[in-house]
Amino acid sequence: MNAPGRQTVREIADAGRRAADKAEDSGQEAVQSKPFTMSLTVGLVAYGVVHILVGWIALQIAWSGLRSGTGGSSGGAEASQQGALDEMAAQPFGAVLLWITAIGLFALAIWQVVEAMWGHRDRPAGFKRIRKQIGSGGRAVAYAAIGVAAVRNLLGNGGSSNGTEEGWTARLMAVPLGRILVGVLAVAVIALGVRLVLRGVKKKFTDDLAGGVGRGVLRLGQIGYTVKGVAFAIVGGLFGWAAITYDPEKAGGLDDALRTVNGAPFGAGLLTLMALGLACFGVYCFAWARHPKVSTDSDTGHQT
Repeated sequence: MNAPGRQTVREIADAGRRAADKAEDSGQEAVQSKPFTMSLTVGLVAYGVVHILVGWIALQIAWSGLRSGTGGSSGGAEASQQGALDEMAAQPFGAVLLWITAIGLFALAIWQVVEAMWGHRDRPAGFKRIRKQIGSGGRAVAYAAIGVAAVRNLLGNGGSSNGTEEGWTARLMAVPLGRILVGVLAVAVIALGVRLVLRGVKKKFTDDLAGGVGRGVLRLGQIGYTVKGVAFAIVGGLFGWAAITYDPEKAGGLDDALRTVNGAPFGAGLLTLMALGLACFGVYCFAWARHPKVSTDSDTGHQT
């Protein structure tokens, strides 16, 4: 006969498991509902538009440098996600476009939270599944960040992303071992860039697609992920240089990375290629929007 205390613990554990299963079922039902699936499509299209706009701004930076006869950084719009949102805001019905973008990106963030918690059950339990779930968590943060930036833009609090990055880099350096932390961040961002390049070269991004796609979509994905990876690696290099020189102003985001490319020998040509690569990723997102892979009940069977 079981002791009363042990039985109570077992009942609490069973209740907790049932609650977790119910939460999982609710999350899966939400992401598989037609309204949510439609919002995912909107979100991925918006994500693609953001990248196309970043590519367009980068192209303007490259060609303005060519026209002026210099390879250095030029003024104008910021070649970043914030710059893309500013471009949206400047268009007719800009506020509507920003709201649609924010809602779509928040839907993508929720989708990836569900994937991080209960998804990727097609992978064997262990390191590979955990790695995919961590990746989904990172995507959730990235999507949510763009959604928040869109809302801030609507509220008139947009600003420059470069100044923000330099500001929190300075605050991070001010804490004990802050310089080392910035260096670790630099290594992590460079590693992410390398991972994106490999994801493109090895066509790993097809894991996110439900069903097959044409050769053209595969090429767009390969080019897009590779260019994004190179851009992230440059961003990581800027953070690393900031840590080495103990100068937060050396840190920067995507805009600084692209302008660094523009300032290099043959920079305008290289930046043009990167701009086209970012546009390729944007077009790939349109195809992704038609075939997003969402976890199904068969992927997420409950443990008994």
